[in-house]
Formats: sequence, structure tokens, C-alpha cells
Amino acid sequence: MLRKIIFILVAFLYSGNLGAQENNMMGISFAPLVEKLSPGVVNISTLRTEPANSEKADVFSTNEYIRDYFLQDEGGKTSLGSGFLIDSKGYIVTNNHVIDKANEIIVTLYDDSQYNAVVIGSDKMTDLALIKIEADKPLPFVEFGNSDELKVGDWILAIGNPFGLGGSVTAGIVSAKSRDIDAGSYDNFIQTDASINQGSSGGPMFNMQGKVVGINTAIFSSTGASMGVGFATPINLSKFVIEQLVQKGKVERGWIGIKGSTSSKNISLSANQNFSGGVMVNSLSDNSPATKAGIEAGDIIISINGNDIKDIKSFSRLIAETNVGTPIILRLWRNNLIKDIEITVALMPEIISPSSGKIAAPEKPLGYVEELGLVTATSDNGDIKITEVLADSDAVIKGIKSGDIIRKIDGQKVSSMEDIRSYVAYALAEGRAMIEVEVISDGIIQSLRLKVSGNDQG
Repeated sequence: MLRKIIFILVAFLYSGNLGAQENNMMGISFAPLVEKLSPGVVNISTLRTEPANSEKADVFSTNEYIRDYFLQDEGGKTSLGSGFLIDSKGYIVTNNHVIDKANEIIVTLYDDSQYNAVVIGSDKMTDLALIKIEADKPLPFVEFGNSDELKVGDWILAIGNPFGLGGSVTAGIVSAKSRDIDAGSYDNFIQTDASINQGSSGGPMFNMQGKVVGINTAIFSSTGASMGVGFATPINLSKFVIEQLVQKGKVERGWIGIKGSTSSKNISLSANQNFSGGVMVNSLSDNSPATKAGIEAGDIIISINGNDIKDIKSFSRLIAETNVGTPIILRLWRNNLIKDIEITVALMPEIISPSSGKIAAPEKPLGYVEELGLVTATSDNGDIKITEVLADSDAVIKGIKSGDIIRKIDGQKVSSMEDIRSYVAYALAEGRAMIEVEVISDGIIQSLRLKVSGNDQG
């Protein structure tokens, strides 16, 4: 009887607690924050005479349900997106895909006033762009926060322009941090359940202090509509890019010429000290700073300037954000020995677009395309035919098979096996995780998105 009474009492107290929590939640209003922040958020519309760059659909992941939510236009149409003012002079941050190949960019402010904008600079690798409007008055703007301070479960607000309806506000929580959706070398997304939809691209994610902590970038969806799983680029990752665009109109990244992967090897640094993680060096670029300094394939990089390196993503970002000409100390583990090597960071080489000139591909048997898991050959009639699909490759998962014919890669016509390797090399140089391959299979034209291996570098 006593147990029953205790149980009833505990249940009563617990339900009272829940009721108090519900009442507290019911008392929450985001109205004061929204009123303060909305003037700094803008709507963006663009006019294009040609289709937007389909390459930026590479924010798509290897997971078939992770989809970019920006509008795919066919040229001559208005594309709608979002952005936010970062100072009173009219500088606006948005996504690159919102303004890519736009002939005209129109920015609508909170008070419905409209301005033509010019592009200051853009960065495809992080899908960010900086545009500017000229106004005859100081403009309201928002402030950057610290995305590293976010905790899973924190409240956030998203303000944007879904479906071109105008300024809309949604609220949710941080569902997860440091999400990698295989969108590129700098994946480190904030996941949220706040509703994010088409047209919200480039809109800000705010914390409860009214500071920007993320830039809305993608959603996980099987329909293209919001399903409560959205992704935002952390503002701490974006700050470097934005500063570079403001100062130079382009992004200059540091580079030492290493391609690597996260190491899972447990390393003995001393009798009482072990290290798990680091970056395994898979290959090095010819005449790169790393090659000249004596780094070798198989080395494991465990720290930069005394700071531990746990994975390839953090390594790539640290190198990229190091000023060109800066010397750094890499601590390596090689043959059970620790070695410190000094390297001077160089400028990341400029990427040559396949449309303007082919990027050099590494020396391999001509038809062997390891990055796509394919072996190809030229048929008697000049078609590029797949002769073998490597086991465990993404091509196998996507249903590509021997005998299929490759027509295009990333919208570029494939006329030779050299074309394939050139386009793949270009995707790797851009840091992209996906490549679009158009094939003829059993007489049917199919367009598939394949994962490109080996895209992490520094």
C-alpha cells in the first residue's frame, strides 16, 4: 500500500512539473527578437537568361534523400532566395547558388524598398556569396555570433523568404552539430528541425541572443519539402570566407599539397601517452610545399603548431584558413617515430574549368577511373563504354553496370576517356563530393549523381 501511495505521489509531482514546463513554454514569445532582427534580413530575386550553374547542385549528398532546396530554374525565370545585411553600407551575405549567373539581382528590404545589387565575390566551395546595394541611408544589419558555443537542444530562429512569400520566421532547436552530408571538403553543418524551404537559401539562423550562428543551406527530404531536418553552414566556418570576399572579392586559401583521410590508427607517442586520430597522408602534389618539405605518403599528421588534429575536415579547414606565406609546424608519426617538419603555406592553385581548359589528371591506365569506381574503353563507334564497375563503389550502389555508355559529366559532353579523367580531376580540385554522370543504360538515358572519392585535401 505504501509503495502505491509513493508511486501516486511521484506521478502527481512529475505531472505537475510537466505542466509547469508546458506553461513556461506557452509563455515564450519570439516576437521581440523577430521585431529586432527582421529589418536586417532581405529577400533576393534574380533574372537569368541562361540556367543557373548545375554544378552547385553538388551540395547534394551521397545520401539520395539529402537534397538542395534552392529553386532550379531553366533560364529567363526569376529565382528567389534570402540574405542578410552585415553592415550599414549595404553588404549582404547569401548563397552562391542564389545569384549564380544572374543578369540582374534585386534586393527587397524589410520596408519593401528595392535596390539593384552587384556581386562583390563568391565562393563555390562553401556556397557563399557577397553582394552589395547602394542606399542613401545607413541600413539595419545583423551581428555574427559564435556557432561553436551552440549546444544540441538550444533554441534557434530562421528568417527567410520561402517560396517567394516574403519574410517568414520559423523556430526550432539545434538537432545536431558537425554533420557531414558529403557535400564537400568543408562539411560541418548545424542540423535543425526549424522549417526551412525553397527560397530560404542564404537566410540567417539566429541564436536566442539575436546573433547569426548559421546560414541556411540544405534540407533532408524525400519530397523536396521541409521534413524537419535542415542544415545550416556554421557562421564560424563562414567568417573566413566573408572576410576574404569583403577584402579581396575572392577567397585565397592556404595549401600545402596533401590529399589525405582521417586516420583510425592508435599511435604511441610515449610510454604513457597515446593518440587516436590524425590525418593519414594518401598522396602529395608534385612540387608542393609538403613534397619539398619531405612529407611522405603513409605519414600520419597528428598536430599543427601544437594543436591536435583529429580528422581530415578540421585539417583541411585549418590549412585553408592559414595566411599564404605563413610557416607552420606539422608533427608527424612515421615508422613509430615522431617527427616535426616546418612547411610554408602556399596559395591554393587556381582551378581551371573544363569549359575553358582541361585540368591535368594524374597518370593512370587511361580507362581506369578509380574515383568513380569505373573502368572504361572506347567502342568501335566512338562511344565511351563502361567495361567494369568496381566492387563497393557508389557506381555499383547507383546501378551502373558494364556495357553502359557515358554521355556527359557535369553537363559536359564526353568524347574521350581523357575527358572523363579531366572532369573528375576538376571536381576533386574544387573539393566537390559529387559528380553528375549521364549514361545510356539499356537504351534509356539516366542522370545519376556519383560520389567522387579522394576529395579531401589541404
